[in-house]
Amino acid sequence: MNRPFAEVFEYNRWATLSLLEACRTLTDDQLDTRVEGVSGTVRELLLHVVGGQQTQALRTMGRQHEGELRRDSAWPGWDVLLDLARESADRLVAIAEGLDEDVDVALPYMGRVFIYPTRFLLVHAAVHGVEHRTEIKVALALLGVVTPDLDGWPYCDAAGYGQQVEAAT
Repeated sequence: MNRPFAEVFEYNRWATLSLLEACRTLTDDQLDTRVEGVSGTVRELLLHVVGGQQTQALRTMGRQHEGELRRDSAWPGWDVLLDLARESADRLVAIAEGLDEDVDVALPYMGRVFIYPTRFLLVHAAVHGVEHRTEIKVALALLGVVTPDLDGWPYCDAAGYGQQVEAAT
């Protein structure tokens, strides 16, 4: 069992779900505004973050393009989006947790097959989430919307870490 590696995806789940919950109160105008320097609207990026989790989980099994969300997907609604985010994040946690021995994955693409180590696909999933959650936070900040702090310390508090055990001397 690889709990230390799985912790990265525990954080990923917490950060994605925290951001999605914070965005639930946004208006359609806020969700659909294009902000210079950001690769899509907030709505497109939210779909992309969750779809990226779905895709990377599938890729660890040598699969992809099985109906994962994309930037241009129809908006499924907040409840469905949160369910898909939770489900795909849980899958990534389980995959990382079970990765005691790395295995190569064969991924077909445009008539050819490419080999990737599973660990790379998981690294990509983690970095992809950070990249696009940051874009969402930047876009919302430029729109004057306060977003949750997704740093490690708030995650630490949410996870219940850092409990005082004795008084400092």
